[in-house]
Amino acid sequence: METPASKLSVRNLRKGFRSQRSDGSIQVFEDISLEVHPSEFISLVGPSGCGKTTFLRILDGLIPHDDGEILLDGKTVVKPGPDKGFVFQDSSLLPWRTVMDNVILGLELQGIDKREARRKATQYISLVGLAGFENHYPHELSGGMQQRVNLARALIVDPQVLLMDEPFASLDAQTREIMQAELLKMWNQTKKTVVFVTHQIEEAIYLSDRVVVFSARPATIREVVTVGIPRPRSLSVKRTREFLDLADRVWKIIQHEVLKSMGREREEGIR
Repeated sequence: METPASKLSVRNLRKGFRSQRSDGSIQVFEDISLEVHPSEFISLVGPSGCGKTTFLRILDGLIPHDDGEILLDGKTVVKPGPDKGFVFQDSSLLPWRTVMDNVILGLELQGIDKREARRKATQYISLVGLAGFENHYPHELSGGMQQRVNLARALIVDPQVLLMDEPFASLDAQTREIMQAELLKMWNQTKKTVVFVTHQIEEAIYLSDRVVVFSARPATIREVVTVGIPRPRSLSVKRTREFLDLADRVWKIIQHEVLKSMGREREEGIR
């Protein structure tokens, strides 16, 4: 049974894909178990190709898993739905729709009255700092602004958990840091449960309550690192000794997994 403190429960999850180059299959991850608490912000990091994005898509119900169980508020996850909001790396905004019309898309699909949808969208557009841009089109917005629209579109359906797949990866370094700080402000207001995938260790530590480190493929959870840095956090916290020590700890875990994977690939090549 899941613990009362769990918002999202993942138990003994396994996933593999049929290989296109052989008769076998590729095991992406195996025996992953994780408990995420209400209003908790966790980040997933690990070696490239270890299955973080696949794991996130399985949490949403976008792709099936082979074995194990996923529970959201005690109910089995079988498909995407309004109880989960997914923020992709690419903002994926519809270019022919304004900011307002992009944000209300999810509510329209739910059959919400358009006047009520626009009223609610106005609140979320303001929340992400885009008041005054309601009638702009995506091509008129910067990359950071487009991702703000993307976030508002995910939040407006009031999901129980927000799944974010490297949403700032395509942004320049300065904009990325600004968006990290803005995301924390929004999270502090909404207190959503967030599962966030990133390749950037510093981003994971700055945003998160816990950082989940995946091993090399086939991935398992190598370690869960608790971030004890008090909130609220300013960007200046990244220069503190406590922050740098945490970043170094996570990096050493990932480095070990990468080197171990490279050694295994060499051995397989020799055979």
